[in-house]
Amino acid sequence: MGEFDSILYEVEDGRARITLNRPEKLNALTLKLQSELNEALWEADNNRAVHCVILRGAGRAFSAGYDLTGADGNIPVSRIQSEENEYRGGRSIDDDAWQLERSQRYRMAIFDMHKPVIAQLHGYCLAGGTDVALMCDMIIAAEDTLIGFPPARDLGALPNNMWIYHVGPQWAKRLNLTGDYITGKEAQQIGLVMKAVPNEYLENEVEQLADRLALIDPDLLSTNKRIINMALELMGARTLQRMASENDVRGHNTRAADGFRSSVADIGLRDTLRNRDGKFGDGRVRVNGPELRDEEGNLKPLD
Repeated sequence: MGEFDSILYEVEDGRARITLNRPEKLNALTLKLQSELNEALWEADNNRAVHCVILRGAGRAFSAGYDLTGADGNIPVSRIQSEENEYRGGRSIDDDAWQLERSQRYRMAIFDMHKPVIAQLHGYCLAGGTDVALMCDMIIAAEDTLIGFPPARDLGALPNNMWIYHVGPQWAKRLNLTGDYITGKEAQQIGLVMKAVPNEYLENEVEQLADRLALIDPDLLSTNKRIINMALELMGARTLQRMASENDVRGHNTRAADGFRSSVADIGLRDTLRNRDGKFGDGRVRVNGPELRDEEGNLKPLD
């Protein structure tokens, strides 16, 4: 059901399942994937048989972030786009903001649509993966999921930012300023995810929640989702997303971001990422107890 290239879409038993389907790339988010995700979300919102959406990833990860290779980026803005016209690229600050806002509009469908969306996280949920997941209404993660935004170390700021509304300012700063990872189990403790379960129970945990939502009139689900989201809007959540895109432009113009781009040109993306993240050891946060680390920056086990 549904013909997409980068996602899978199915409707069954009162739920739409949307699966990010680039497993060979750890479901890295291309513009095409985000466009298809947007289309599928609004299809589900329009279908009276659907009470909720489950958003998940195929293969070893929910999503390891944005695809930085530029793959599948040539998505027309309109059906009348023509080679005779000159369009925006990324040449100016305003171009950069415009492109970031364009892709953000695709993701904001999760927040704006009437029906609830459950994020089902496993493996990696990094960078752009968190931009998608944290827009969802409820997040259930495998305990060993790794969640974080490593590009905050040198590439820019977060083009969506719901972290503060989940975890408050201190943990938002601890995670965003370092790009360190947190496990799903610890993410539950600080409110970044609603619940974390062992990986073997993850699918059942999500599906049984969808079973319960399927018992509720979808119009009533909408009523209750939207009043809670309105409270978030009154706390500035939607305005902050617009500001997040413009703030990311500021991040793109730092010395660190210039160094990242120069390194990619010199030694390639893979080695650039390896050099950046290698300095942070295992990149892990410890919520409970002291963060004792070895000389390579890896967390030491606690006695």
